[in-house]
Amino acid sequence: MSESSFVDYVKICCRSGKGGGGSVHLLRTAQTAKGGPDGGDGGRGGHVIVRGNAQLWTLLHLKYRKHVIAADGESGSRQNMTGAEGKDEVIEVPLGTVMRDGETGEIIFEITEDGEERIVVPGGRGGKGNSFFKTSTRQTPRYAQPGEEGLIEWKVFELKLLADVGLVGFPNAGKSTLLSVVSAAKPEIADYPFTTLVPNLGMVSYRDHRSFVMADIPGIIEGAHEGKGLGVRFLRHIERNSSLLFLVPADSNDIVADYKILLNELKLYNPELLDKKRMLGISKADLLDEELYAAVKADLDKRFAKKFKIPYVIFSSHSTKNVLQLKDELWKLMN
Repeated sequence: MSESSFVDYVKICCRSGKGGGGSVHLLRTAQTAKGGPDGGDGGRGGHVIVRGNAQLWTLLHLKYRKHVIAADGESGSRQNMTGAEGKDEVIEVPLGTVMRDGETGEIIFEITEDGEERIVVPGGRGGKGNSFFKTSTRQTPRYAQPGEEGLIEWKVFELKLLADVGLVGFPNAGKSTLLSVVSAAKPEIADYPFTTLVPNLGMVSYRDHRSFVMADIPGIIEGAHEGKGLGVRFLRHIERNSSLLFLVPADSNDIVADYKILLNELKLYNPELLDKKRMLGISKADLLDEELYAAVKADLDKRFAKKFKIPYVIFSSHSTKNVLQLKDELWKLMN
């Protein structure tokens, strides 16, 4: 998914349709010279509706759509005929889209299922025709109710990627390389920080024709929760992943300390993220000879495994060493 095609935040002005006015009409036919009221009700204005679409992965199709306007309802007419309802405007969004109020930032709802529909801005109600106001003492009302005005509201569409496993790590930790090895995704890969500027999704094949979705999320740096580096813009994507794979390269000065920094950034951003299932992956194992590999493993067994009580795997994406073991551990974690 290229940077230009991935959009995860748009703000749109949504305007629902006005309700149609009620009709003022008195029955007049060849047989009835002075009939009673028969003015029909107006139709409701069109809603602005959001619908989940599992085939969409980005909000790109909404990037340049700044206004969404639903149609007005039609007025009622004689013979108690109700006016037609205004046509609804349906906005299709990828699963994991959060709807916020454009003024307050308050979360209104989240779309998590394919085909799920929610009304963003309701259309105005149609006005009642004069036949509605007829009573035993007021048999010929010559007035009707106007249609209710539509609403104009700014809404924020915010995408949080839905994935089974989210990759969490510092820039250049090997997240994109791992995703490219275990899936058909082709993220940009280079030996400098912040190569990944947008999240990437990949479908990982597993044993017995099973699979799961992995998300490569742009790197975190210390202070990201305060907006440093790429800031909180991509931290929100971690919220939607059911499991987290922390990646620390084998050439790190202190693997356990780096893990603690990453964990702390998630805690400061949203403490609920620590409730997710997680494991540690030590990437770039091809940089270690047998002696160093044994030393790193012994250090992790002593300082990491006993304290944090989560699994870890030392692997190499380049040589594919222990990559299958990594997938096995991830599958256990998810299930």
